[in-house]
Amino acid sequence: MRASLSTAQDLGMPAIYLHLLAELLNSIGVDEQNLLFRVGLDPARLRSTELRVSQTQASEFVTRAIIESGEPGLGIMLARELKLPLHGALGTAVMSSRTLGDAMELMTRYLTLRVPHLQISKREDANLAWYIVTCDIDFGPLNGFIMDAMLFGCVSMGAQLTGSVIDGLRILRLRPEPAYFQRFRSQIPVPVEFDATENALVIPTSRLDLPVRFTDDQLAASSRAQCEEALRRLTGDAGFACRVRRVIETSHPFPPKLARVAGTLFVSERTLKRRLQEEEASFQQLVDQVRLERAGDLLRNTTMNLSRIADALGYADAANFTRAFKRWTDTSPSQFRNASTEFGPGAASTGKVVAAG
Repeated sequence: MRASLSTAQDLGMPAIYLHLLAELLNSIGVDEQNLLFRVGLDPARLRSTELRVSQTQASEFVTRAIIESGEPGLGIMLARELKLPLHGALGTAVMSSRTLGDAMELMTRYLTLRVPHLQISKREDANLAWYIVTCDIDFGPLNGFIMDAMLFGCVSMGAQLTGSVIDGLRILRLRPEPAYFQRFRSQIPVPVEFDATENALVIPTSRLDLPVRFTDDQLAASSRAQCEEALRRLTGDAGFACRVRRVIETSHPFPPKLARVAGTLFVSERTLKRRLQEEEASFQQLVDQVRLERAGDLLRNTTMNLSRIADALGYADAANFTRAFKRWTDTSPSQFRNASTEFGPGAASTGKVVAAG
């Protein structure tokens, strides 16, 4: 029996995917910003290719998106927007592979970096290779959306890699054909078989030798190493404090209230505090760590005045922000900004704070 979303390990979802979905909603007349705010997500933060959104918030946003758009085929629509560079180090590794088979091997190993709880396994005979997609938790109504985005996205990405739709490729779907699929069938350039025994991509083995258009051996090696490090870090960041931090990082309004974060993670406020204490952390410490990182970014990369930065970080005024920043870094915000301007990006560091609370 698969775990439920509320009890499964939360490795987060790349924020950029929700940004793409929000843009898609906007294109079909849905007020995506209002929807994000109601879920407690900051639209500006979703543009990051580094941040991850908690699975519970991602699930709530997608569920509401399907309901409020009245479009159950959003997963297929999203699949068309999934360009390879948006997939971080994995996208780079796949793009720089030598062959389609090499690219699929990378997808098989590192898929969890992009879609936690999905796995790909390979089965092969003399003529065909089956890449079977399974999920170890029950996403409920979102199961169809996730498989749509994953499988139809792979068709699009295969064409991006090789320059054309892969001849002989077909998709197997475990479920009966949904009513909405007829509206999209003409847009999908490969056969789709419903009521199959598994969700899978089926590729003629001869096609696995197709060359990738962007082959770069040096980049392939470096990006694969990045994937290995990212996978190690992701699985190592599975503690409760990391889950809380993910919610804080993408929250609107910022900083979030403890009660809001506890509700998002399906725990009581008392349990949240206790579990953080068990990991030698506190809610305020995590809020201040995120505040410091945001402050450094805004000081280095924008011309916002201190009052606007203070407001963006949830301070009553610039004076309160300045006092906190000096406590964290032993320097004033203005001095930090001047050092960044004088010596270039990265010259000023916000690295002093380990426990900003």
